[in-house]
Amino acid sequence: MLGIDLRAARYVWTALLILLLLRAVYEIRATLIVFVIALLFAYLLYPLMDLFDRHLTAKTRTPALAMTFLLVIGLLAVLGSAIGSVVANQAGNLATEAPKFLDRLSRNPPPAPEGVRSLAGTLENQLRTHYSDIVSEIPRLSLRVLSASRNLIYIVIIPILSFFILRDGRRIRDGFVDLFDSGQEAARETLADVHTLLLQYMRALLFLCCATFISFSIVLSAMGVPYAILLAAIAFPLEFIPLVGPLAAAVIIVIVSIVTGYGHIVWLIFFLGLYRIFQDYGLSPHLMSRGVELHPLLVIFGVFAGGEIGGVAGIFLSVPALALMRLLYHRLNKIRMTRHLRPAA
Repeated sequence: MLGIDLRAARYVWTALLILLLLRAVYEIRATLIVFVIALLFAYLLYPLMDLFDRHLTAKTRTPALAMTFLLVIGLLAVLGSAIGSVVANQAGNLATEAPKFLDRLSRNPPPAPEGVRSLAGTLENQLRTHYSDIVSEIPRLSLRVLSASRNLIYIVIIPILSFFILRDGRRIRDGFVDLFDSGQEAARETLADVHTLLLQYMRALLFLCCATFISFSIVLSAMGVPYAILLAAIAFPLEFIPLVGPLAAAVIIVIVSIVTGYGHIVWLIFFLGLYRIFQDYGLSPHLMSRGVELHPLLVIFGVFAGGEIGGVAGIFLSVPALALMRLLYHRLNKIRMTRHLRPAA
């Protein structure tokens, strides 16, 4: 009557609601990241919990969950006492000996191109010039560290959230499927694909991290690299962060080796590069399913975009988020093609 196209108005209203939803998601992104990390942590524990659940006759998953958490805590305690003590000793020795290493390095710098030595001299002069400013910033930096330490509460919150996700996962899934009237079967199949993707991704990622720790511990020790176990322990968690983590681990290993006077830096860099090629083009594609494989350009874009949105946590979640979007796109396209090819009644 008023010249308003109801169909166009409905589309505009739907687009407006989607924009408002995206805005709300962006505003609560920090909380969502915590829940997503808890979900991924739950997928790390799921295979063990499922193994216990299949052999127990209890009507609920609580006994299997309790056994899973107790076993994981026990393994972490054993590994912490066996490996953690070595890592702590090496870290303490490195912190104690670092001033001596730096002094020896300044007196006897390693051979390097003239440009590199000139840059190092400039940095040293700037450090001496602004030493008082740096010292005055230390109290403020300490306050910032203390204010950021409140995030340590997530170490307790994330396992608790994972416990509830594992215990009530089926109920949450069924409640989500019930929201769909005519597409419950498609929703159930899509959630099954998402479940398989996340399960395989987290299992492969944990295996890659363990492979990095074991390989670095053995090879770096055999090569005589100082503080080999400490450097391998640093590389282990960084492997969880796509693209940026392995690069940061390699830089840390090379810098510590140079500072401590290790004499075979070229061979060390050769090993790190060779291992990266083996990891990225051999082991990782073998462990990851085809649904997780992403083009390198897409991974780089996701890493930078994730860093802009959520910092380190955003970088960590970028690859599984892109893999999920890829899976959902192919699933929706398959549903659309199926409906298109379905004969009319």
